[in-house]
Amino acid sequence: MDEQPVTSLTTKPLTVAAIDTERHVAAAGWDQPARLFALVRTASLLAREPQLRAQLGPADLAEGAFTAIEQEGLPATSSLETLLGRIAWPDEVDGCAFAIERMVVPPDAERDLPEGPEAAVEALAAHPGRRDVRLLVAVLRDGSSVCLLRQREHDSDDAVATGNDIAPGLVAALKATFED
Repeated sequence: MDEQPVTSLTTKPLTVAAIDTERHVAAAGWDQPARLFALVRTASLLAREPQLRAQLGPADLAEGAFTAIEQEGLPATSSLETLLGRIAWPDEVDGCAFAIERMVVPPDAERDLPEGPEAAVEALAAHPGRRDVRLLVAVLRDGSSVCLLRQREHDSDDAVATGNDIAPGLVAALKATFED
């Protein structure tokens, strides 16, 4: 996995939008439901909604910049596949970002789990090697993507890892939301 810490030197518009969106989500703390954002080119958004310019800073107005617009009211479902399988985007949306919290355990933690999904989740949640993470994946219609990973135990903006292959399954699922 090619993970690197997020730095302020990032200039790729998708990465900048992902970092800004992840920091927005992080500001609300932990134990949040999944959150979905449409990504639109800021220039296109301002052409339709010029009054928004006053709310944007210089980085928001950089060439090629994206604005994240939260999609509120996601249906409650236990299946990520079901949720993402229902999403389709209008042509005005250039990409999307999805933030989700997960529990990560060492591979050996899955040995000797109790039967039944609830009991297994409780056992994994109590495992001493458990780590809570928040993953934010951003993709564009053109197929480009970026993933960010924040750990609860290292919860600071300068400790967020970034890479392209942190969550390949989620990247693929989000790209599929743009397919006809």
